[in-house]
Amino acid sequence: SSKRRCTGHHAHIFATMLRRFCGNNWGTFSQAELAAVQELATNHEQLLLDGGFADVRSESGYSACAVYLASIDKLARTSCLEVAPRGFRAAFTANYRALFPDNARHYRVDVFEASVDQHSAIWVNGDKFELSPDAIGYAEGLQQSWSDLGSLAERWRATRTPVAQGDTRPTRVDFATCLVALDMAWAQFECKYISELIAIEEQARQFIVKAVNYESQLRFVPKGSSDFQESERSLVACIAHLNSVANFKRKGRDDLSCNILESARDVMHRCATGQIRGAARDAAQILASDVVAAFDAMRSYLAEVSTCIERVDPHLCNNVGLVARLVDWEESWEVAGRYVRDAKLLEALCLLVAKIQSIQVALPELATMCEECDVELFMVLPRLTLLCFLKDPSGKQGELLKLFLPHRFQQGMPNAELQVLLGDFRSTIAALDGRVVPASGIDADSATWQALVTRAVGGSQQAALNVLGALEAKQREYASQLLEVFSLKLEGWSLELQRHCPEDWNQCSAVLVQCLTGTSKRQLFSKFQV
Repeated sequence: SSKRRCTGHHAHIFATMLRRFCGNNWGTFSQAELAAVQELATNHEQLLLDGGFADVRSESGYSACAVYLASIDKLARTSCLEVAPRGFRAAFTANYRALFPDNARHYRVDVFEASVDQHSAIWVNGDKFELSPDAIGYAEGLQQSWSDLGSLAERWRATRTPVAQGDTRPTRVDFATCLVALDMAWAQFECKYISELIAIEEQARQFIVKAVNYESQLRFVPKGSSDFQESERSLVACIAHLNSVANFKRKGRDDLSCNILESARDVMHRCATGQIRGAARDAAQILASDVVAAFDAMRSYLAEVSTCIERVDPHLCNNVGLVARLVDWEESWEVAGRYVRDAKLLEALCLLVAKIQSIQVALPELATMCEECDVELFMVLPRLTLLCFLKDPSGKQGELLKLFLPHRFQQGMPNAELQVLLGDFRSTIAALDGRVVPASGIDADSATWQALVTRAVGGSQQAALNVLGALEAKQREYASQLLEVFSLKLEGWSLELQRHCPEDWNQCSAVLVQCLTGTSKRQLFSKFQV
């Protein structure tokens, strides 16, 4: 039916147009027509070729083709040729009606290019599409008409000066015949090609249309009901699929499931009911609320885009607003998938945040580093993470270290090398404790810990020694050596912690900074963009 719509009565129209052309005293060219023919022939000569076809991929080839198409249209208008019917454009979508606003010819290079690349696959969102046999047939017809007009242009250039006998220059009827045939072939191909593109685009948008439909269902289903839970899981699955197709700025993960959202809501409930308290509560609240907020932002986008679905670029990765929300969604959910969904890791992370916050009280410079996101902070955090583990190796802090240094644990216990570091830590603490002269109100253990932490945060050796109190010269020198030797060993492990699983550690560092500063790193969306 679409083929009949594109070609209806074309043979009759073609004959009618030629009768009008030939029966209207067209024996010779007018001056305006001669100039238009000459311009067409000249512009045809400027076309760049690639494998026998007009080159439209290079910038210069594209421009030359656009100029030639303009000269074809100009000659047709100067010659008062009727335009082939283009009423089919009324059925185009708004985007294509903007490109073809009326029934004029509107020859476009991209349409011509499609007729050249008729057998090339069209890839959209990772799916392969091909033109139908009908469209390929129309493309071949357009290429034949294009070739016929080119031959006329070449003949015109080859016979610039007419001779009295046997003049072989193309006549006005020759040009009219070619121009009318080209216009009809162009209209046929345009109709079929654009119609198929619209169908492909509609299918490509189904990813987002499906998500829009599930989001709409959620607004009309009672919260907590089985229907609500089913629709929400379906919506999350759609978002994950969208993410895999459109999120080119990050990993495009499709494995972030609804249980992340459910875990986040559970953590928020535990925070609200006092089951998680203190600094741990604040850290857990930040991570969990980011998950819910990113999901809500995605829902808001889907609700708004449902009113202008035709504006969605079928190549989903080209939609700036969609990609921005998917980036936000993946970042928040990826973090939560590791630290919120896993109760042990969440507890270990929150405890580490609480310990670092207690260190900030004694060392305000660390708090400043966090607020300013100082580069040095990202050298300090792995040292403090290791120190907190060494101080309580059997505690929950070990869960984090097992994540980043799994090869340093055997059956859940520190391996030989890590045991050596633990021994060095304990012997350093014991040796320093015996020489500490702490200030009033501070015990030896606290002063020794404070000295190690001061050194780890980047304080000078002098500042660390001062924490130990008034020491005699020999004791001070000995303590200095102990601090220096252990700090060097700790630094080696700190570098290993950063480098063994660098992506995982970088993510953890960002999460620690987020929890320590108490601010979300989520992007806020104030203005809607498709």
